[in-house]
Amino acid sequence: MRMHTIPDVRSFHRTAVQASVDVVTAVTRDDLHRPTPCAGWNLLDLLSHMTAQHHGFAAAARGDGDSPAIWAADRVADAVAADPAGSYAAAAAEVLDAFAADGVLDATFSLPDFGPGATFPGAVAIGFHFVDYVVHGWDVARSIGAEFALPHDVLAAVLPLAFVVPDGDYRTTDGAPFGPAVTAPAGATDLDRILSHLGRTPDWTP
Repeated sequence: MRMHTIPDVRSFHRTAVQASVDVVTAVTRDDLHRPTPCAGWNLLDLLSHMTAQHHGFAAAARGDGDSPAIWAADRVADAVAADPAGSYAAAAAEVLDAFAADGVLDATFSLPDFGPGATFPGAVAIGFHFVDYVVHGWDVARSIGAEFALPHDVLAAVLPLAFVVPDGDYRTTDGAPFGPAVTAPAGATDLDRILSHLGRTPDWTP
């Protein structure tokens, strides 16, 4: 019997990550200076973070995620600067392969970004990653003026996970993963609602 009690979202997660790969394919080195919806980060900063997180979550799925060095964005920044699309695609393939392994939903993931010694069941950790890459895929698309669309079933699967993320003063602290929630626009789509809850303005432009 499986220990986890949340749904297996890996098929939806794979679609979201692949959508992020597709949008990053359009990024050139000349784009890396562009601002992003992530305050204070240009596109190189964002892609370095995204690439490092893929490597970190892949390591966590294999039982090797406890070293903060694995998660360091500066460790991959030079490679991303040299080949943004290729470096990102390779990291995404690594994490998708790691998440497809037998038993991964019940594995213990070490996620030091949540604090020293922080661990989570695999099914929960994959949910975290899923939310991040729906949002970060949109971040990249907005930065370069590209479209970012996800199937309705993917958005339906990620919506309740996104709304589990609490709002509050902690979102204003240095290193907070998301900014304070903003009011969703009238007629908001599911993606707009997710973005607004996680501190993005859906009509953001550079």
